[in-house]
Amino acid sequence: MTVFDAENYLKSLTTRPGVYQMYGKEGDLLYVGKAKNLKNRVTSYFRASGLTAKTMALVNRIQDIQVTVTSTEVDALLLEHNLIKEHRPPYNISLKDDKSYPYIYLSSHDRWPRLALHRGPKRRKGEYFGPYPSAGAVRSTLHLLQKVLKVRQCQDSYFRNRSRPCLQYQIGRCSGPCVGLVSDENYAEQVEKTELFLKGKSQELMGRLADEMESAATDLRFEEAAERRDQLMQLQKVQSVQGIEGVRGNLDVLAVAVAGGSACVQVLFIREARVLGSRTYYPPTRLDEDVNAVLEAFMPLFYLSGKQVIPHEIIVTDLPEGAESLAEALSIRAERKVEIRSKVREARARWLEMAQQTADTNLTAHLSGKQTMAGRLESLRRELDLDTPPSRMECFDISHSSGEATVASCVVFDNSGPRKADYRKFNVEGIQPGDDYAAMQQALERRYKRLAAGEGSLPDVLFIDGGKGQVSQAMSVLGNYGIENVRVLGVAKGTTRKAGFETLVDGETGKESVLRGDNPALHLIQQIRDEAHRFAITGHRARRAKARKTSTLEGIPGVGAKRRRELLRHFGSASGVSGARVEELVKIEGISSSLAQTIYDHLHSIND
Repeated sequence: MTVFDAENYLKSLTTRPGVYQMYGKEGDLLYVGKAKNLKNRVTSYFRASGLTAKTMALVNRIQDIQVTVTSTEVDALLLEHNLIKEHRPPYNISLKDDKSYPYIYLSSHDRWPRLALHRGPKRRKGEYFGPYPSAGAVRSTLHLLQKVLKVRQCQDSYFRNRSRPCLQYQIGRCSGPCVGLVSDENYAEQVEKTELFLKGKSQELMGRLADEMESAATDLRFEEAAERRDQLMQLQKVQSVQGIEGVRGNLDVLAVAVAGGSACVQVLFIREARVLGSRTYYPPTRLDEDVNAVLEAFMPLFYLSGKQVIPHEIIVTDLPEGAESLAEALSIRAERKVEIRSKVREARARWLEMAQQTADTNLTAHLSGKQTMAGRLESLRRELDLDTPPSRMECFDISHSSGEATVASCVVFDNSGPRKADYRKFNVEGIQPGDDYAAMQQALERRYKRLAAGEGSLPDVLFIDGGKGQVSQAMSVLGNYGIENVRVLGVAKGTTRKAGFETLVDGETGKESVLRGDNPALHLIQQIRDEAHRFAITGHRARRAKARKTSTLEGIPGVGAKRRRELLRHFGSASGVSGARVEELVKIEGISSSLAQTIYDHLHSIND
């Protein structure tokens, strides 16, 4: 292998701004970076001291460096993040919390639009409002809109099969368009008002409601006036809690806390003067980094990744180096002016203080958790006689109901805790129902076939929820794929089947051992095993519910497609049919007493 000649390469490097790409021995892209001065920045990687362990590991793998010279630092910043997004180099940091943000979706494909929570690609026809910081913030907003403006939120399939209004109508949270209890004109007006609210035009909406209330009262339509009054009161209540006059548009507040070699970035989301929520991030940090350096690394990654909507204004605790270039890059990406500010007053100052206090509190808790995790990993290292504490661990579990809807889970932990982005679920097929050994073998084969091919990272330790039989399956699968240096450990429940009395089975020797209940290594193993169990159960329940939902009415003797449609049309859903009494079933045309009893018995045998 040819050693990269850094000394000669650096002599010829330009001092202009641009992007540098570092490649490994197989031509694989290791890292992408941008620089105001390419020569100074790239040279810093090859200094004699002061490098982090991660940077030294990167430098030791470099076989080639390629640069792209740009006109400005802004161009370099945009190019850098396009390349990172396209190639996802392993040495570029990524935010652990990369789950897509939720939106509120308002359909427009039919005469009765609906509201719903939405994640992922925006393929359906309609309007998308957001993003919101969490699903909880979306549900809170949907709940308010349901009470105030009564636009439907039910699934289209449920809506189309209603013959009578549902419970939401009965409790005053839907206007009943499914059975014609609201006119097209009135429903369209509700949808229009909903759009005003979701676009942040609450003052305009409240003005309209106030005018309508006065008009209805003047015309002696007191019931309508009372309804508008109640709507106004609900909206005013929200405004009094969250609203700040004089603040418009989307605004993010970023506060940073740094201590003990760790950093916490708290992002507060302000939308049309309302605090919708916040998110917490713990980006990788060097010991010598300060708030400015953390923001300089975090903000481009956060806002140029394509997952985060760029707000009109960003408030930060301290203006990072290159803030002007970043603001220009964000303005280009957003196609409008974006401001980054640190000196703020009044409401903005209060929000910044709120974010800073939250960041300080979260970092303190995070450091405490890291110390606990480090102690548990060191204890596990001693118990397993490893050279170093494990940096990656996986655990498998199986869940099913008497062989039905079998799901295997794989959870991943590293030295900072769960890596939920790496979790995997496997729908197990083609085995004898209830055969846990075959289920485990199938899941392990599907997982480690990919890892053996280089698609992902192998764990240092593999935990299996089970005893010697399950561990034997794991050892066999790893051996078949030529995977070595993975320590396999079974976690059996022991004779008492109580927490704290687990029996550990060593995959190499078959030796069984029991750790003391106060052993930190056991606490870590229990945490990982319980997380695998939780993930498997949620996956199994979702799969079982989906299967039962689609097949509940199928297979009933005497009930074909036509009768199934009639049952769904009358009762609104499969659950509605399941909840019907025999006397209600016989009222449907074509359903005799004996067939009604058959339907009832079949559905209740499933539910039981």
